[in-house]
Amino acid sequence: MHFTLPEKRYYRIGEIAKAFDVNPSLLRFWEKEFKEIEPKKKEGGSRRYTPDDVKVIQKIHHLLKEKGLTIEGAKKQLKLKNLSEDSNLDVIQKLEQLKSDLVQLRENI
Repeated sequence: MHFTLPEKRYYRIGEIAKAFDVNPSLLRFWEKEFKEIEPKKKEGGSRRYTPDDVKVIQKIHHLLKEKGLTIEGAKKQLKLKNLSEDSNLDVIQKLEQLKSDLVQLRENI
């Protein structure tokens, strides 16, 4: 499932809820359960989610809603992914760039 949000610095809880087709209350619950979600809170209590928060929410949504894991199972998966993702992310980005370069090279021949 692909989520589309305009590229911005901060998102309101309603925007995130709509993009993931969940209730805002579920996002607030996930915020309490998963320390990885850390929205900025304004004086009035409204939340502002960063693009990094959105990525974490997308991972959590996938683990809970699409894979059917429990909260505890999702927490374990996030810990495992965070450990391996950091090292894999650089490799993946380099491979994607290499693929893009090769496709462009092939089109120019």
